[in-house]
Amino acid sequence: MLINFFLTLRKYKVPVTIRELMDLISALQQRVVYANVDDFYLLSRTCLVKDEKNYDKFDRAFSAYFKGLEDLHGLLESLIPDEWLRREFEKSLTPEELEKLESLGGLEKLIEAFQKAKEEEEARQAEEGKGKEGQEGDDPDRPGRKGPGGQGKGKKKKARKVWDQRQYKNLDDSVEIGTRNIKMALRRLRKFARTGADEELDMVDTIRSTAHNGGMLDIKMRPERKNTVKVLLLLDIGGSMDSHVKVCEELFSATRTEFKHIESFYFHNFIYESVWKDNRRRMNERMPTWEVLNKYTQDYKVVFVGDATMAPYEITHAGGSVEHWNEEPGTQWISRFTELYEKLVWINPTPQETWEYSSSVSMIQQLVDGQMFPLTIRGLEESMSELSR
Repeated sequence: MLINFFLTLRKYKVPVTIRELMDLISALQQRVVYANVDDFYLLSRTCLVKDEKNYDKFDRAFSAYFKGLEDLHGLLESLIPDEWLRREFEKSLTPEELEKLESLGGLEKLIEAFQKAKEEEEARQAEEGKGKEGQEGDDPDRPGRKGPGGQGKGKKKKARKVWDQRQYKNLDDSVEIGTRNIKMALRRLRKFARTGADEELDMVDTIRSTAHNGGMLDIKMRPERKNTVKVLLLLDIGGSMDSHVKVCEELFSATRTEFKHIESFYFHNFIYESVWKDNRRRMNERMPTWEVLNKYTQDYKVVFVGDATMAPYEITHAGGSVEHWNEEPGTQWISRFTELYEKLVWINPTPQETWEYSSSVSMIQQLVDGQMFPLTIRGLEESMSELSR
């Protein structure tokens, strides 16, 4: 049964492996869950799905495979052989309870009695329902009533199954993202090194040294392993970027958490001869772009964030800036960045399917050698992979 379930998940493009299937089988053998379809759903999702963006695919596969299992009885018939279930039930009884069960005719007779009582109860409820329909009329809008086009809301109506609710569709890798998902994507850009003071226990070296020391404990320490990637982040601010403030704030917050060596600056529309760190003081406290290029070395990874939406002359002409007179065109400044820094990407918060309709977006794509990515989970993962090569 679980093999077919596994194959269904693969059919729905859920990247499950045999190792994860074995984990699920082991959990079932240990009775982590037992005889509850909702618990089985949560357990199987925990064991088989390792990335939240696949939750929706898993829910659709689960729903397709278990379609028709409307109650616990249906699940038990599919998951648990009758002989095994009866044997496990009898093991849980005391000798006195087993003796009383035999006096009633055995387990089979008891099951038959329960089934008969259930059928009688269902028949009684059906009769009561017919009587109420006759009294209440055929108003389809009356609660609990089934009229033409109406939908009953009585005891017979089944609750919506958890996996059919599909609560996680917005975690697919093409949607706008939140701070947590941004952090997960940014972690693709990492370069670890052990630097600084010895603050962390080196367990392997401690065991080796203790063994060589005749069993006398010899503790060895080592520097903590840290991410040494250096990031230069330049963010477009104001104008058309106002509608993207929320997601850019989340990106800015996530980068501050994930990267220890990060420097950030602001610009408006396009990069010119100066940038700034504080928007409230941008007219008075600017940093020359030449100084940025000279101060931050070639080992920095450069990330531009902006919608790239502007008049083409703002990129190609001297004096194209809408705020001041720029002596050199923006194309000259972006070329200096691409020549100095080997790893440079541009992250665009506008939907990728709209890029082809903007001439300025196409121009900037060419200026950054095609390294423009959308501000989505997939886009961030691809941009971080590009920077880490």
